[in-house]
Amino acid sequence: MSLLYSKTALGGLTLENRLVMAPMTRCRATNNIPSALMTEYYVQRGSAGLIITEGTSPSPNGLGYARIPGIFSQSQIDGWKEITQGVHHVGSKIFVQLMHCGRIAHPLNLPSGARILAPSAVVAAGEMYTDAEGMRPHPSPQAMTLQDIESTVVEFVQGASNALSAGFDGIELHAANGYLLEQFIRPNTNHRTDAYGGPIENRARFVLDVVDAVIGAIGMDKVGIRLSPFGVFNDMPLYDAMEADYVFLAKELNSRGLGYIHLVDHSSMGAPPVPDSIKAAFRAHFSRTLILSGGYDRERAEQDLSEGKCDLIAVGRPFLANPDLVRRWQRGARLNVADMETFYTPGAKGYTDYPVIGGT
Repeated sequence: MSLLYSKTALGGLTLENRLVMAPMTRCRATNNIPSALMTEYYVQRGSAGLIITEGTSPSPNGLGYARIPGIFSQSQIDGWKEITQGVHHVGSKIFVQLMHCGRIAHPLNLPSGARILAPSAVVAAGEMYTDAEGMRPHPSPQAMTLQDIESTVVEFVQGASNALSAGFDGIELHAANGYLLEQFIRPNTNHRTDAYGGPIENRARFVLDVVDAVIGAIGMDKVGIRLSPFGVFNDMPLYDAMEADYVFLAKELNSRGLGYIHLVDHSSMGAPPVPDSIKAAFRAHFSRTLILSGGYDRERAEQDLSEGKCDLIAVGRPFLANPDLVRRWQRGARLNVADMETFYTPGAKGYTDYPVIGGT
């Protein structure tokens, strides 16, 4: 019997299968408000056991990119409510990924009065797209004061509370891919000399503060976190103590009892592979649900589940191009190929117009 298509528990939830739609930025939220088009997109993919949304900012400061959604205003909550209701109607569960971009931002993508914040005033290499002026260099962020840190924790808590108001089953904290939470973890972006900088016990403090505060607000079963050890996206180079640092995180997160850890391996997209030793360490030190993601096809997903390496498998681009991915994998059907030109463009093209196969 296939484990991939079997029901399983996630905290107090029952998932229809072990296939997770991974979070994918799609830049369709005009004025940062979830739309009817986004509702159609997520409902189309409702055969996934669990959907994790695209990165969604808990604060105007965290928006970073053009046309990404937030969850800090009533209009945003109302937009998300339409999405969660639609997804629940077709039988799936849905978590919102709370993503604060930190230094990966540009003023042209932010509302008036928003600030680009980071642990330290370290400029990210490279450029960012803006609707107003195209590609622009990353600016220098403002180093966060202790008051900034406290207020940002509060914003994450409010975002989590807003998520429940919008009907989400839970939230995923985005502590991966070079965004604010990971910027505190990594020594290249965290040059602080106070209680939030230096050894890993300090560099992890902000992430763990956010975890503790959000769990206190909505409960541990409703909280997951995404981590990307050995990820290099957004100017995050490797460093010698990385494996030890992330094992420390695994142990600390386990002690807090949150619902899941979502471990991403970007090697299929050119990043260094996450060593098997790290994946095994998370399996050994974290007692609740472990999600693995990164370039999975059906065969490898089945294999890793059957070998007990994880509890759930998250898939990104195959879900992007195949709303009916669960059915296609069950039947061994050919997959649609994703159109990279429309990953981040406005409108339905390359978003809700991928064909599905017939039958039940």
